[in-house]
Amino acid sequence: MKAQFLIAAVATAFLSLPAQAEVYRQVDKDGNVTFTDDPQGKAERLDVKPVTTITMPKPETVRKQMKEDDGEIGDQDAYDSVTFLAPNDDEAFHSGSGNVQFQVASDPALRRGHRFEITLDGQPVGQTSSGTVSVSNVFRGTHKAGVNVINAEGERVFTGDSITFTIHRPSVLN
Repeated sequence: MKAQFLIAAVATAFLSLPAQAEVYRQVDKDGNVTFTDDPQGKAERLDVKPVTTITMPKPETVRKQMKEDDGEIGDQDAYDSVTFLAPNDDEAFHSGSGNVQFQVASDPALRRGHRFEITLDGQPVGQTSSGTVSVSNVFRGTHKAGVNVINAEGERVFTGDSITFTIHRPSVLN
């Protein structure tokens, strides 16, 4: 029991000492061995190898770095904005065939492997990396269009502001 206490005390002493501290070994008249940084009597100086210390980064930093290395970091933070260039919000226009050409852009530019996804009334109607999607035969009336950025795995990583537009089409009745 006494030996276990002594081993624990020695280990604690070595672990708690600064890297440059001097360590001394002393043996008293009863044969008890003690280690100290304050030499008394016939203390023997020990050469203790320096302790290597490592400051570990925070887990969030490690996860972020791992994602950066995989090219995944900050997909959500990669874009400041994704906007429609055409049609304009609240625009009304005539289209006899119901064709609509959507033009979108992002700031900063679209990352490699990412695509724009255009939605019309909540349903995906096209994806592009060029920023232009044409949709045919859109019914007359008011519609809501949205734009998302999709990564290489098909996951939505950014959603831009939606727009509303109205198409006027001729009908047989008028």
